[in-house]
Amino acid sequence: MSATRVIAVTGASRGIGACIALELARRGFTVGCLTRKGTVPDAEGVPREVAERLVGCRCDVTDEGSVRRAFSELAARNGAINGLVNNAGIHLAAPSHEMTTETYEKVMAVNATAVFAACREAFPHLAKAGGGTIVNIGSFFDKLGVKRNLAYCASKAAVGAMTRCLAVEWAAKGIRVVDIAPGYIETDLNRDAMTKGPLRDFLARRIPGGRHGTASEVARLVAAIFSEDIPFLTGETIYLDGGQGMAH
Repeated sequence: MSATRVIAVTGASRGIGACIALELARRGFTVGCLTRKGTVPDAEGVPREVAERLVGCRCDVTDEGSVRRAFSELAARNGAINGLVNNAGIHLAAPSHEMTTETYEKVMAVNATAVFAACREAFPHLAKAGGGTIVNIGSFFDKLGVKRNLAYCASKAAVGAMTRCLAVEWAAKGIRVVDIAPGYIETDLNRDAMTKGPLRDFLARRIPGGRHGTASEVARLVAAIFSEDIPFLTGETIYLDGGQGMAH
């Protein structure tokens, strides 16, 4: 087994995925950054010993063969795989009566089917390592009715259901599965919308704390699950939405 634990993170090149990869590396994990181009997050200003823990792995999460090869290469290079973060995802919105089946299936392919496939392909590596942890990145939209977001909401509800099923089925192998479901989170990709105009004003009114979340907050929660290693925590969906999903 590897001297340090090895965590694979999908969609790790930017946004929340990049923050997760960097936070895990800061905490001493070796991080396999699974991205289409095989690149790692921008590590400018990050200590060298942290940046060296980021390992680029070329991977298309919608191609099961690509996922299988990425895991095999990561395990061969680092001795084991001890965890997985299913972060890669897409968001495509449209009125439900106008949404094409192609659009619906594209969202489901990336946000749900790819999560299933990655979990399945990670399973033998985690079992060989004596157990491990899978963190799926869902969304608080999994419990809401959101206009124009039928496919996205359905895909994230599927992530929660898969998390529960896999947690129960794989517990005997020492594998636990947790779903982190963020609310509105600011990233480099949506900063303008989050900090200016009508969305900012809406969130200030709607979220009890009066502000949206940050990618760093998601990353710290994910990293804490790996760092603290609490075996009895499995199958749950943990909402990180500032209380928005429960506020009336």
